[in-house]
Amino acid sequence: MTITVGPLRVEDAEAMVAAEDEETIRRLTGGRSTVEGTREYVHRLAENARAGSTKRAFTIRVDDECVGSIDHDADPQDGIGPGDVNIAFALAPWLRGRGITARAVDLVCAELSRQGAGERAVIRCQADNIGSVRVAEKAGFAYARDALSTSEDDEHGDPVRFRVYVREL
Repeated sequence: MTITVGPLRVEDAEAMVAAEDEETIRRLTGGRSTVEGTREYVHRLAENARAGSTKRAFTIRVDDECVGSIDHDADPQDGIGPGDVNIAFALAPWLRGRGITARAVDLVCAELSRQGAGERAVIRCQADNIGSVRVAEKAGFAYARDALSTSEDDEHGDPVRFRVYVREL
């Protein structure tokens, strides 16, 4: 099994939508994706990059098949400070628990380090998101602190509490 990370392309939209499940919707996207909406997202990311945005998105590929996504963003936000680069990810449910996402995170961290893109990589996740906690730990991240969201609420209307994991780049 060969795990790679490559640029998110319009051609990957169908595979991205097929890899989405209720967990991905709840934890990351906030709503069911469509192929057309995903294509628009790819175009919007490219436009934002040209305008100076630090957010970049990639596909996670297993044996050259798109099975998920991973992105990084250095814009300060909840739990993310100057010099930090936030990493977020989603993987097809049928491939979870096999170390694929941790390997993709390693690949992204290596590239960020080569580019000198920040001082630390950060993974933020809710404490009950056991899968993301495991990815952070497998990829060599250490728990740093909890942070309350200023922009996201949980199902009770309270600010989401993120667990923040960090790794030096």
